[in-house]
Amino acid sequence: MTTNAATRLIRPPGVYAPQGDTALLLECLARERIEPGVRSLDLCTGTGILALAAARRGAEATAADISGAAVAAARCNARLHHCRVRVLRGDLTEPVTGERFGLVTVNPPYVPAAAPEGPARGACRAWDAGPDGRLLLDRICRSVPAVLAPRGVLLVVQSSLSGVPATLAALRRAGLRAGVTARRTQPFGPVMTERAAWFERRGLVAPGTTSEVLVVIRAVREPAARMPAAMPGTRDREAA
Repeated sequence: MTTNAATRLIRPPGVYAPQGDTALLLECLARERIEPGVRSLDLCTGTGILALAAARRGAEATAADISGAAVAAARCNARLHHCRVRVLRGDLTEPVTGERFGLVTVNPPYVPAAAPEGPARGACRAWDAGPDGRLLLDRICRSVPAVLAPRGVLLVVQSSLSGVPATLAALRRAGLRAGVTARRTQPFGPVMTERAAWFERRGLVAPGTTSEVLVVIRAVREPAARMPAAMPGTRDREAA
């Protein structure tokens, strides 16, 4: 188990290291008004960094991940930072079925990959999300609205390669008011660079593309909106 000295985060092997997408989501979270005691939920929590940020702002924070290593890391990091965070192991919203939250954050796997199903283990489980990058995004759009309280806010980050319009449309069909609240261009990292030619063949990027646009979508449950019953999620981000 290793510790990131810069951010003082414990991160076992296979647990996603906070990167540019995490930073962009943290910036959006910092702009949200968080009333003391509001219930927050961080899905695909990994190290728990987003749950810690919400807890520091006075939220009653919950974090969830399907990975045992991620759950252990998030619990350790909560203790390390003296933050009270309830950390649960389970598949997306399954551990909190029947509960409601005023704020939900998600940094899911969203990198397009050749395999039709997400990997069951290994480091690539932290980012691989099927040929269109939407294995988890589609499930998030279906399951998260059911756990949002009236006026509750969802913040989810994804790549421009994984269908931003599709996410917006799915959230709106679920009764949420959704829009892009932040975007940032960043160079391809090692995984994206290795797959650049495949992205071109798939028509996901123009020839010669070496960067992606990260997007944070903000969706709000209107007070009068009728939400569907909670649905089971799918694999979270981290490797077990």
